[in-house]
Amino acid sequence: MPVEALIQALPFAGALISFAVFPGLAPRFWHRNMGKLIGAWVALALAQQAVLRGAGGAVGWFGQIVAAEYLPFMLLLLALYALGGGISIKGGPWGRPLGNVLLLLLGTLLASIMGTTGAALLLIHPLLAANGHRRELRHLIIAFVILVGNCGGALSPLGDPPLLVGFLRGVPFLWPLVHLWLPLLVLAVPVLLLCLAVDIYLARRDVLQPARKLRVRGGVNILLLAVLVVATPVEGIWHPGEVRLLGVSLPGEALAFMLLTLVCIGVSEVFTPRAVRNYNRFAWVTMREIVILFFAIFVTIPPVFTLLQSAKLAPDPLAWFWASGIASAVLDAAPTYLIFFEAAGGHAADLVAGSARLLTAIAAGAVFFGPVTYLGNAPNLMIRGIASRRGVRMPGFFAYAGIMILVMTPLYLLLSVLFF
Repeated sequence: MPVEALIQALPFAGALISFAVFPGLAPRFWHRNMGKLIGAWVALALAQQAVLRGAGGAVGWFGQIVAAEYLPFMLLLLALYALGGGISIKGGPWGRPLGNVLLLLLGTLLASIMGTTGAALLLIHPLLAANGHRRELRHLIIAFVILVGNCGGALSPLGDPPLLVGFLRGVPFLWPLVHLWLPLLVLAVPVLLLCLAVDIYLARRDVLQPARKLRVRGGVNILLLAVLVVATPVEGIWHPGEVRLLGVSLPGEALAFMLLTLVCIGVSEVFTPRAVRNYNRFAWVTMREIVILFFAIFVTIPPVFTLLQSAKLAPDPLAWFWASGIASAVLDAAPTYLIFFEAAGGHAADLVAGSARLLTAIAAGAVFFGPVTYLGNAPNLMIRGIASRRGVRMPGFFAYAGIMILVMTPLYLLLSVLFF
């Protein structure tokens, strides 16, 4: 691999290592200086591009990435976050083992409809509220991260950020449903059964609360979610042409979709009752770390593409499943999918042809390995933050990763044998 490419990949590695190490080792320093530290890595990436392209070329390169790649991706996540936080669910059978598993199953199904971020924000509050009287909740939060925050989003581009990245690059909207439903079933059933067994055992120590009548508020946000569900596949088939704006070239459909997400966020903010936001303990600050993380990733990741394109990886689905999975757990699911998608040729029509085992391996690795660390997918950090604010003592970065490795490795081996 060229030494120059390795040097150019340094900002990407530095930004991700910073997110992995500092929150656990120096949390005060991290929260006070996160923007400055990540900004330094971004500045280094821009300086490298200025050397290669000149100052003007670096500015144009930066603007194109931010406007055409980062903003469409992040605005959708923010819209799902806002809409999910504007729907409150009170009462229901949750708080008991069977009810908790039912909520996890519901979240797994909803994740592919409204996104892992939206489903996680919608259901984490009723899960925590219904079980607030119990002494131990971490097993529920870990299962929630696995199923609702990650794997449940495997069936549509709306579900998980990596599949959205693939859809924006030409993968058909229904492709994940056709190719990933059975791997998801094989993974989800054991997790649900294990969680049920642990919850039944731990529930013997607690006085369980009676079930209450189910009440749902936030109808305007449910309607807005339906609008986004319809608009997302339309974006993939409607191509009105390029739009030139402030020196940046944007597909017309991407610009229209960004405007739609902004409208949805605005309408949600204006018409959502404050009581609903307060019940969900909704706060935009929860997304701050996610916004900064993805900004750094999108700006610093291009040299990594160059490295992988020069690596000439063998097209073995099993190897790509594990390689994309391990990278997803460490580097974040969305950029991992993008890296391996490009390394496999970057042509959606070729990758979805026939059995599409290579793309299935890449997608399954990127989505299903997401829960292994807090960096694996955007909702992981959000779920941890919300649970911590409600008094749940979540494991640190490395303790959490160790637990997930023990739980998930047998399931990954099973997927390897059955599908790759």
